[in-house]
Amino acid sequence: MAAPIHRTLRVAPFPQRGHFPRLPTMEFQDVVRRRRMVRTYTDRPVPPDVVDRIVHNALRAPSAGFSQGWGFLVLDNADDIARFRDAARPEQDPQNWFAANVQAPLLIVAHSNKDAYLDRYAQPDKGQTDRSEARWPAPYWDIDTGMASLLMLLTAVDAGLGACFFGISPDRIDTYREAFGVPAHFAPIGAVSIGYSDEPPRDLRGRRRPTADVVHRGSWGQPAG
Repeated sequence: MAAPIHRTLRVAPFPQRGHFPRLPTMEFQDVVRRRRMVRTYTDRPVPPDVVDRIVHNALRAPSAGFSQGWGFLVLDNADDIARFRDAARPEQDPQNWFAANVQAPLLIVAHSNKDAYLDRYAQPDKGQTDRSEARWPAPYWDIDTGMASLLMLLTAVDAGLGACFFGISPDRIDTYREAFGVPAHFAPIGAVSIGYSDEPPRDLRGRRRPTADVVHRGSWGQPAG
């Protein structure tokens, strides 16, 4: 079953393979190097073909057992984004991160579907007969949806856009679900704001942890070299 993509509960138009218009692209290492969280955007809309490319690339993410237990809600007009702002606004926003993100011209909310994984791994080819969660070392439904979200972030950079992944406050999830009719078995793990950056470049090299602090070779505590 194909992963659901919704534009405020309408199935999004989706180009067939090979039908995307050609866009200027970067070298992959440049995309990775330039990726950062952007929270301030111009009001210039994201072209529809770029929106479709971003979502299409999300569907290329890996998923355990090819379960593809994800769903994406695309909000790309002012009324829908205003509904999201009203439904998901946290009671406190001391750093103004939520208010800034919802000024973007495009929001894509990523949802994980645990049932898709439990059902997939109860199939005969997996050698299991039940839907027990005890066998899972980590919630792969959330991890895989996070990988799909990263592909959206990278695709945005490749298209010359800025993007930011941010969460929905736990006390606002029910309100968000009700506002957009999200089924109970889909859990919103976060949203991606996307648009043309209105922020000056920032140099984060001094804050990035060095490789020697986080990479171990052969055994823990041995530097990567």
